[in-house]
Amino acid sequence: MIRLFNILPALVLAALAAAASLAPAQAQPLRLQITEGVIEPMPFAMPAFVPENSAGGQYAEALARVVAANLANTGLFREVPPQAHIERITSFDAGVNYASWRAINVQALITGAVSVSGNRMTVKFRLFDVLTGQQVGQGLQFAGTTDSWRRMAHKVSDAVYSRITGEGGYFDSRIVFVSESGPRGNRVKRLAIMDQDGENVQFLTDGRALTLAPRFSQGGERILYTTYETGAPRIALMNTQTGQRQLVGDIPGAQTFSPRFSPDGGSLVFSAARGGNTDLYRLNLGSGQMQQLTASPSIATSPSFSPDGRFITFESDRSGTSQIYIMPANGGEARRISFGQGRYSTPVWSPRGDLIAFTKSNAGRFHIGVMRTDGSEERLLTASFLDEGPTWAPNGRVIMFTREAQGGDPALFSVDITGRNLRRIPTPGPASDPAWGPLLP
Repeated sequence: MIRLFNILPALVLAALAAAASLAPAQAQPLRLQITEGVIEPMPFAMPAFVPENSAGGQYAEALARVVAANLANTGLFREVPPQAHIERITSFDAGVNYASWRAINVQALITGAVSVSGNRMTVKFRLFDVLTGQQVGQGLQFAGTTDSWRRMAHKVSDAVYSRITGEGGYFDSRIVFVSESGPRGNRVKRLAIMDQDGENVQFLTDGRALTLAPRFSQGGERILYTTYETGAPRIALMNTQTGQRQLVGDIPGAQTFSPRFSPDGGSLVFSAARGGNTDLYRLNLGSGQMQQLTASPSIATSPSFSPDGRFITFESDRSGTSQIYIMPANGGEARRISFGQGRYSTPVWSPRGDLIAFTKSNAGRFHIGVMRTDGSEERLLTASFLDEGPTWAPNGRVIMFTREAQGGDPALFSVDITGRNLRRIPTPGPASDPAWGPLLP
């Protein structure tokens, strides 16, 4: 098996051959394998949740459909549609007739139940390895309000995904992005936030001022972004729960932009353009202390912290073309890590700490790519007229970015770090500048 960046913990594939006739004693454990970048999706069944009281009935099918869509959208799983099911799940606690699921080549069976009392909802699920005829782990239960039913479906999805792949999930998370509307020559750009699957869109700004490049804090409760409300770019800090906002990081005579939080949320790093130079600065949000990190007659921008907060990666044209550099988080000597053909920009450190995602332009094409933090093992995941601005899923498995076709509108896309499973993310209209938030508490 070819090692792919050591991205996945060892994932072991259950042999999928002849599932209907495979005896449980011969089957392998319920796990996934990625071999040479080619994935055989695992077939799963997701019957409607069992309503444990009459009020739960209205959510039974919807919960199952969200879980099934989440898993299928990863490209790692393939749903066997409900109309093909031989057995009907009518009791959450009843035993499973594994033979009826093997007969339709199901490998993973997910069953669930839902009950509602007033505005309170309880959701529980069980995961079964059909080939071995065993339940995988203990059943889990989630509680919340009926308004948060989609979140509970995402939590079920995360738990199933984690048990099968051995990785953390990313479904119960949100995306902040720039939602665009109006004619191309006079676009209104508003900050918006949504669930990772494109649902529950909420607008955070009114569109009267141009807004760009939103970035989540590590806890997801705050957002940094660039605003043009005073005519020149400045940095705004918003609380996502209260909507309160303030301008931060002002430097006399400078335009400030491209901010990003430190992993502990106590400081931010950003670019400031003044006197023909663009340098990086760090601001302590508690004390207000400002520190200049670079002082080069060139452009330094798009900074991103390493997950441990010790280093910053950024783009600079100090070598003549835009390239990727790494330096200590408190300043110091910067080390160039990109040496391929073309121009590199918008580097972002993976939450796992092992990879840096970037935008690359070369020979009239744009790419989203990844490389190791020393610049080795560069791998281009996409190619298009314009792909830019990567952002990582919380588990470091998926990258979201902006894609724009020639003469078309920008849209959000995601791709697996193997370069497979390229898919468009639904948004209310044209969209750009996505930033993936952490898993919700």
